[in-house]
Amino acid sequence: MAPSEKDDMNQVLSSIDFTKDKYPCCIVWTPIPLLTWLFPFIGHMGIAMSNGVIRDFAGPYFVSEDNMAFGRPTKYWQLQPSLARGGVVGWDAAITEASDIYKGRMHNLCCDNCHSHVATALNLMIYNNSSNWNMVKLALLMMIHGKYVSLARFLKTWLPFTILFTIIALTSIFLN
Repeated sequence: MAPSEKDDMNQVLSSIDFTKDKYPCCIVWTPIPLLTWLFPFIGHMGIAMSNGVIRDFAGPYFVSEDNMAFGRPTKYWQLQPSLARGGVVGWDAAITEASDIYKGRMHNLCCDNCHSHVATALNLMIYNNSSNWNMVKLALLMMIHGKYVSLARFLKTWLPFTILFTIIALTSIFLN
């Protein structure tokens, strides 16, 4: 890799801006009200271009740009664009192509959803020499590698579940 390419890649990787929700070359995640409250590992996923603009399959025939369907990201997983075929250019091209594909698709909560959109982008760029990305693999890897943006966003994810679980547990204890 040429020195200028390495400098460009380092600039991309170091330029996360939490206040502006810019997450270059990251997969991002946010809770889905009610669903995440019951199952805190289930949420909404998007993928960001090298400039930090987030793309997410937000509903039937619609891919949102920089306005995630369920609010600001609470978790992010920064990837390395050098592992995409074509580097940063390949990264952006694959996300654009995946978004164009998903602009023509019906949203299906269980089978063809926001996770599938991200998996398609990673498959198109052959990220990390793999074209076997899928929604289950991404959900698992996001749980392992994802970092919370802040304590407040950690609480946004886990507090509703904790409150519901506590109410159910206390109710069952007192009713028995």
